[in-house]
Amino acid sequence: MKKIVVIGPESTGKTTLTKALAKHFECDYIEEYAREFIDKLDRPYQEEDILTIAQKQIELEESQKTNQPYLFLDTDLIVCKVWSQYKYGNCHPWILQQIKTRKYHHYLLCDIDLEWQADPQRENPNNRKELFELYKKELIDSGKSFSIISGRERLEQAIAKTEN
Repeated sequence: MKKIVVIGPESTGKTTLTKALAKHFECDYIEEYAREFIDKLDRPYQEEDILTIAQKQIELEESQKTNQPYLFLDTDLIVCKVWSQYKYGNCHPWILQQIKTRKYHHYLLCDIDLEWQADPQRENPNNRKELFELYKKELIDSGKSFSIISGRERLEQAIAKTEN
């Protein structure tokens, strides 16, 4: 089974793309746990919450047993790392270690060329370019296989990259 991760800054169509890919290939996908976690909090999230989110994201991924050719992930721990470093200036060592050891077939990095849509959990309408570059740098520095997905034909691009 090939694991395909969809990542990128806020409001770049990650969830929509992940669901569309799963539908196209008739495969399962793993949702971004952070949304569910933050929705249930009765307080603003804090730095230590990122570790909890990361651990649950891995638990969800590992609980997915399938014989399908693909598993699509609407995030991974690189998102936790980038966000933790961006917002708090550091990242928990467990997250960093997991990033080194976990293997994924390919990453689809969503570009910021979609209009930003307000959402109670979104915080950064004005610095998506900076965040996009941080994701890109992380993928390059860690030697991950990735493609940038942009424009109106996102799904078609993502399908082609998944099949390669």
